[in-house]
Amino acid sequence: MVTTPIQPSQHPLAEYIYRLEQGQALLKDTPDNLIEVVGILKSYGVVLDAYSNNLNYIGKYQFLVLFPFFKYFNGDVSFSKLLKHWWHDRINYEYAEYCMRGMLWHGGGKLDEYVDSKEFRVNCDRAIKAKLKSNPFILGLNKIFPNFLLEQAKMSAYYAALGQFWRVMSDMFLSLSDRYDAGEINSIPDVVQHILDGLVANASRPITFEVDIKGETYTIIPEEAGLTFLMETAVPYVEAVFFRGFPFLGTVSYNAQANQVPNGQECFTYGALYADPLPVGSAGIPPTLLMQDMRHYIPDYLHKFYQNSLRQEDDLLVKICISFQKSMYCVTTAALRGLAPHSLDTKDEQEIMANRKFLEGWMNRFLTSRMVDVNQDVLKI
Repeated sequence: MVTTPIQPSQHPLAEYIYRLEQGQALLKDTPDNLIEVVGILKSYGVVLDAYSNNLNYIGKYQFLVLFPFFKYFNGDVSFSKLLKHWWHDRINYEYAEYCMRGMLWHGGGKLDEYVDSKEFRVNCDRAIKAKLKSNPFILGLNKIFPNFLLEQAKMSAYYAALGQFWRVMSDMFLSLSDRYDAGEINSIPDVVQHILDGLVANASRPITFEVDIKGETYTIIPEEAGLTFLMETAVPYVEAVFFRGFPFLGTVSYNAQANQVPNGQECFTYGALYADPLPVGSAGIPPTLLMQDMRHYIPDYLHKFYQNSLRQEDDLLVKICISFQKSMYCVTTAALRGLAPHSLDTKDEQEIMANRKFLEGWMNRFLTSRMVDVNQDVLKI
């Protein structure tokens, strides 16, 4: 065990605390892990580009379209695309919506507060009247149920917010791949530093939302609202998608008497950091959609890496899921380093203790996660 200048942590996952204090990541720094993480983030970056473009399109151009049959077409509807859509020869945008609904449901941050504010309601009312002024039936329905269209507008706001968040993350992951190809990324800590630098550089990037209605632009979330990339999208996203998530339909019972779903949202552990990769590939499991999308874009060197494993590519989706989890622990490391009360390499004892308290709180959440599993070279088993 690594010695420290102060009393050792008694936490069961103290090894990972010491690892972070030494500038390492939650994921072990090995050549194989580097190949997996950079390769899968290259693929993920391509997929996120498509997800981001579609979410931004839906938010801006499908605002209050109650039956958006062509929302996945990004405004380009053709018979050939329709056939591909029915044949599922396309990006699975449903996974992006799954993440969006997770963020909307779990909430958190100023975005969650803003969509419940009076200012948001006023902005939405103006857009609702412009959008539906020739539809007395829906306007009448809205008077009977005054929150009906407002809730639809809130969902559109989350479409746009997640789309803007993923725009940044896609560019970040693709530039990571470019730097790896150029020989600039040589270790897992290099990966973490690249992600941390990207998060810091975009931390104050404003999150806004405008919609086009009959040639006019209506502002729903103005820049003056003060919503920013890091605290209003990145942190709630990590909470909702990495940690909490929600149980997949068909895997557990939502019947309250069955007691298979926790009573409190804060107890949910269905996020990406906890998910067992074995069910990946099963019908109705949302991560399957993401893994299916990423399998089309993994680079050649990662394909070769998978082919050298025991089952080669027979369990490709499972392998992609494991690699993806490894990469998300790198992203989580970057987030922890950015959110820690003090620099994790501090030598000041009081600052070290403050960091320890912060990290031990997070380690409590990792106790039932797959953090230990992904550090055991599972692809070689």
